[in-house]
Amino acid sequence: MIPNGALSRRRFLGAALAAGAALLAGCLPSSNEQSAAPSPSPTFPPAPSGSDAASPSPSPAATASTSPSQAADVRRTIAGLLVIGFRGMTVGDIGPIADAISRDGLGGVILFDRDQTTGNPRNVMSAKQVRALTAGLRKLAGARPFIVATDQEGGRVVRLAPATGFPKMASEASIGRLDDETATSTWGRLIATTLASVGINLNLAPVVDLDVNATNPAIGALDRSFSADPAIVTKLALAEIRAHHESHVATTLKHFPGLGSATANTDFGVADVTRTWSRTELEPFRAIIGAGAADAVMAGHVVNRTLDPDHPASLSPAIVTDLLRGELGWDGVVITDDLQAAAITSSFGRDEAIALAIEAGNDLLLLANQQGYDPDIAARTIATIEELVSSGRIDLARLEESRRRVDAMLAGIAS
Repeated sequence: MIPNGALSRRRFLGAALAAGAALLAGCLPSSNEQSAAPSPSPTFPPAPSGSDAASPSPSPAATASTSPSQAADVRRTIAGLLVIGFRGMTVGDIGPIADAISRDGLGGVILFDRDQTTGNPRNVMSAKQVRALTAGLRKLAGARPFIVATDQEGGRVVRLAPATGFPKMASEASIGRLDDETATSTWGRLIATTLASVGINLNLAPVVDLDVNATNPAIGALDRSFSADPAIVTKLALAEIRAHHESHVATTLKHFPGLGSATANTDFGVADVTRTWSRTELEPFRAIIGAGAADAVMAGHVVNRTLDPDHPASLSPAIVTDLLRGELGWDGVVITDDLQAAAITSSFGRDEAIALAIEAGNDLLLLANQQGYDPDIAARTIATIEELVSSGRIDLARLEESRRRVDAMLAGIAS
């Protein structure tokens, strides 16, 4: 583990450069947005020694100075900030995730149609099945608000697809070419009502990256952006967001601070936009936040050395806290892109990435559990953060602030 949050810039940038050739040959949507048939991952340097323990550390919360009830409260605060991927079509199939929800207070889950490592169906078989799954998950959660998230952007990035009985949904690029708010509202309403009908309440969309590089393997080449014009992106994203709110589904602006100019994807490598990014790419985020329409913002796995010479955006206080929260004035939920993305774990190690993500100012930590499956990922992650609190590296008050933001977002979409 890298001590005190320090980063080996050489290791991090080396991993990104090592991935470049393979990435340009063919890339997928980011790891919580993978396609049904993933390409093989290139080789990366090993994670720092000791960063991925074989089993969770004993809970530091139950010490002589902490009562069992206080330890349980700390654990539930931590668990409430995690959104975890899992395997299973029914609640009876989900294994340790059931305990993480009912006992620990897991904040939420993310659903996928396909499992990245096996290629098999994962959480989606039919509308009836997904509806029963989400109802069962909420029964485990009890009366508390619970996040069920997915990526339903339209086009090539959908989890509820015609193959499993759901309606076909156009891509952002095709909607953007129409440049029509009414058509966008109709399209957004189809997405939102489909999600709501099966119990999904957080869409990891819309993409508000600008389509400034049409060959960008992460955005432009996959038709994931409305336009290169920030005014069009803002106008159409607002129409889509309003349609989601009508169905009490929250949305997520991604990928902050802008991935549209990238030449590589963030699944198997970290995109470096230092030479291609411009502050114009902030405009959709700024305008939507200013309009009071945002629910959550996703911090992307993107390197922008103009903004932070040492950290990707998802792990950067300069980008998440200073730029997003400070300059743009966002005081709502920030969610990471998948913290198990290969370039993140190979450069920082699992535990250090979690620590850095919290220190950067993120509220929800997303672990898609796709790039190597761990049925105990929730327990391991909770134990890691408990240790960070116990050691004094992470202040519990900081986590409680994040819980307040998450609770406010969920209350807002429920009303």
